[in-house]
Amino acid sequence: MSETYDQLRKLLLEKSVRTGEFTLASGKTSDLYIDCRVTALDPVGARLVGKVGWQAVRMKIQSEGLKIDAIGGMTMGADPISLAVGMTSAMEHPDEMIQVFNIRKEPKGHGRGKQIEGNFKEGDQVVVVDDVITTGGSTIQAIDAIEKAGGIVKFALILVDREEGGRAAIEARGVEVVSLYSRSTLL
Repeated sequence: MSETYDQLRKLLLEKSVRTGEFTLASGKTSDLYIDCRVTALDPVGARLVGKVGWQAVRMKIQSEGLKIDAIGGMTMGADPISLAVGMTSAMEHPDEMIQVFNIRKEPKGHGRGKQIEGNFKEGDQVVVVDDVITTGGSTIQAIDAIEKAGGIVKFALILVDREEGGRAAIEARGVEVVSLYSRSTLL
């Protein structure tokens, strides 16, 4: 493991991981709550997320010969992760830079009525992002929106996989999951 990976793990544990009794977005109750936004919206955390995330994305691109145009997912959880990875791609490998987009829960009720905002267009090959997966529901919602808009999802980048069935649900949709951490590697 790299020093950056270990630093991000430490920061996630410090800022984002809580124990107790919680109701998750899926409606399930859990003894563990992980709010990655607190880490990803921290300036140091964003830098670490960008480096670790870009390293994982770049490794996947190179090992499979992929062409990736953009990265994004459901707002809010995916936003800081996508931006950090996109910015790191631009700083470290400008020739391989990937654009960033986000997905609203519902299409906008005014203007152009778009559900996907930012740097995304029909035909783009993309990485879908989520901060935490439990059931995989919000990631699948993002995949549906991307495909409906004519995008091609090449794989999913997940900051933390809670190891509660989300990976299997996403992969059942034909989208491979690359998680930076899992419940077991984080804790």
